[in-house]
Amino acid sequence: MQAKKVAQYIVSWLDDYCVSAKAQGFIIGISGGVDSGLTSVLCAMTGKKVILLSMPIRQTTAEYSRAKNHLRALTERFDNVEVYDINLTDTFSEFEKNMPFDLKEQHLAMVNSRARLRMMTLYALGQANSVLVVGTGNKVEDFGVGFYTKYGDGGVDLSPIADLTKTQVWDLAREVKVIEEIIEAQPTDGLWEDGRSDEDQIGASYSELEWAMNYNGDTDNLSDRKAEVFAIYKHLNAINQHKMIPIPVCLIPKEFS
Repeated sequence: MQAKKVAQYIVSWLDDYCVSAKAQGFIIGISGGVDSGLTSVLCAMTGKKVILLSMPIRQTTAEYSRAKNHLRALTERFDNVEVYDINLTDTFSEFEKNMPFDLKEQHLAMVNSRARLRMMTLYALGQANSVLVVGTGNKVEDFGVGFYTKYGDGGVDLSPIADLTKTQVWDLAREVKVIEEIIEAQPTDGLWEDGRSDEDQIGASYSELEWAMNYNGDTDNLSDRKAEVFAIYKHLNAINQHKMIPIPVCLIPKEFS
């Protein structure tokens, strides 16, 4: 990948889209991970107004610290960047109290609700400032295994890095000088209080998933590990198709009109 040219292309694409949408700029949720780190720098490079929003919900100290350090670094590099820190822990706790089910048994439902609460916050602040909500999903997450929350971090106006693999995200992050602490951090979605990584949840690394996305050969000849990874990829890709295809619409036959 020609990282410098790709960075310039994405920045130009962002700028053009912002102008055509008649928006004032962009808003990005900052998690302390490389995807949001890269996306925020690319948006800042447009020169447009950029709002960076940290939204901790019982966040681990490591995740929150990385996010704060990244925010500090960007405000030092770019004068078009504004930073907000909205702690949603109390709001989320109140939401939990009103749920008519066992929170421990339905823990994943509450994990996804964290992402959806953050999406609502981004859109509220975004609309108030006439800016676009920018997605931070990469190609593997968005179109490979569907590793995101529907109407959570998947609820965005545009996705500038969704055609990049995770490996390319890391390469581009270095090109645009995202702080090393962010680049070196183990990928995590930031939705679990125990700080579990993406690999812990998926069962495969991003490099393994990238291989599986592109593999078209005979699965009978694979090593045990590659066969396992390929099975993980195919399973997640299949069960998460509902995230990757348009919402089904019941089309009424013309003769019923």
